[in-house]
This record gives sequence, structure tokens and C-alpha cells, in this order.
Amino acid sequence: MATTQTSIDPPPIRVRTKPQAATKPKTLPPYAVILHNDSINRFEWVVGVLMKVLRVGRMRAFWLTLKAHIGGRGIVWSGSLEVAELKAEQIRSAGPDPTKIIAGARVLKVSIEALPQ
Repeated sequence: MATTQTSIDPPPIRVRTKPQAATKPKTLPPYAVILHNDSINRFEWVVGVLMKVLRVGRMRAFWLTLKAHIGGRGIVWSGSLEVAELKAEQIRSAGPDPTKIIAGARVLKVSIEALPQ
């Protein structure tokens, strides 16, 4: 007489879980890099710095520099805090206009501010 073994699967385990509340991830507020007017560094030099750091064309860099020049300060970039800090540091690290150091040129002044949501 041959005996056959049959395997019986255990019943599935059912775990009761609490229903998940619909949660939305909080978006981080945008931050702005603000360029302050500078009366010593040459306008063209500031345009060149913005072109290099922000990777924008000459006309866009000219417009951003002009806004800061006329208004005393102007937003040149906006986005996440980490990237804003990087962009501000890159602008500062360009140093002063080399042709105006003898006239007292200093590093471009930039600040970072949270934008209203």
C-alpha cells in the first residue's frame, strides 16, 4: 500500500492595519538670491559673472544686473535653499572686478531670502 503525503498550506495571516490618512508632502518654500547694487564693480563684469554662474544669456544677465542697479537690489535666481546658497556663494567667489580693485571694488553683495508662498 502506497501512502501519499499531501501538503496542506496554512491559512493566510491577515493583519489589520489602520487606514492611512491622506497626507500631502509639504513643499519647501522657494528662496531668492538677491543681488545688491554695486557702484564700483563694472556693469559688464557683473553681467559676465551672472552669465557664468546662472548659465544665462547676455541679455538675461544684462536685465538682471540692470534691475539690481536701478532698484538697489534684484532677484537673480529662485529655487530651493540649498541651490540658492550655492548660487550665492558662486557669485561671491567670483571676487571683485579685477580692473577696479585699486578703486576699492569688493566682492558682489548677495543675500538669500525666503519668498512668500
